[in-house]
Amino acid sequence: MKYTKGTLGRVFVLKFDNKDDFRQELSRFALKEKVKTAAMVFIGALNDGQLVTGPKKPAIPPIPNKVKFKDGWEVMGIGTIFSNPKGPQIHIHSSMGKKLKVLTGCVRESSHVFLVIEAVVFELKGVQAVKDIDPKTGLNLLKIIGGTLA
Repeated sequence: MKYTKGTLGRVFVLKFDNKDDFRQELSRFALKEKVKTAAMVFIGALNDGQLVTGPKKPAIPPIPNKVKFKDGWEVMGIGTIFSNPKGPQIHIHSSMGKKLKVLTGCVRESSHVFLVIEAVVFELKGVQAVKDIDPKTGLNLLKIIGGTLA
């Protein structure tokens, strides 16, 4: 394991409105505010989108098990923002429910807000980390730069 340490920077409260593309708006926010590294929590609802609910088989490189959802789901989750030269790399995991159904996974591609999502973004300062494509797995993974070995 490697790690890096830092401090809390700015704290932002975000409100996403009905039909907003959640990931796209979060990326736009990070670019505008020059947020390079952050953690976030959120609650609200998503109307439609796609989750990755783990790999089809536990093999490397993994083949993602993609699940589409639609018609409004209550949602809560956590996420990170780590940047690279291509811009903010958004990673969101959430659990969502509708009636007696529950989905948990990684929010991918477009996902549109239903009514509202409230998020709190905690900027991290001094953290030496980026996200980029890992050649072994093909995934956009966290890389600790010059971190300490535990």
